[in-house]
Amino acid sequence: MPMIVIGTELVERYFAARAGHRGIAAARSQYDVWLTIAGQTQWRGPEDVKRSHPKASILKGGRAVFNIKGNDYRLIVAIKYRANVVAIRFFGTHAEYDEIDAETV
Repeated sequence: MPMIVIGTELVERYFAARAGHRGIAAARSQYDVWLTIAGQTQWRGPEDVKRSHPKASILKGGRAVFNIKGNDYRLIVAIKYRANVVAIRFFGTHAEYDEIDAETV
């Protein structure tokens, strides 16, 4: 059973608020690719995440950080492997990411 991705409205709001910003269209395109992959695969554990996204960072507590648009943007998700659910917790620039705690956001 593929993963169910929740919290996409957080990313949609981010893109809507920054429409026309430099690089946002490329970030949107790469996020859409990530979303397609996440919605068509089944991650049973962190090793499956790394297999599909080798540059992802695996954090404690079922969290993972994905680089979007060559690390210009970061996507933080909380993964419930047994329930097949990926919950988007944060999307923002690398600088915005540096201002938050990826393990608690």
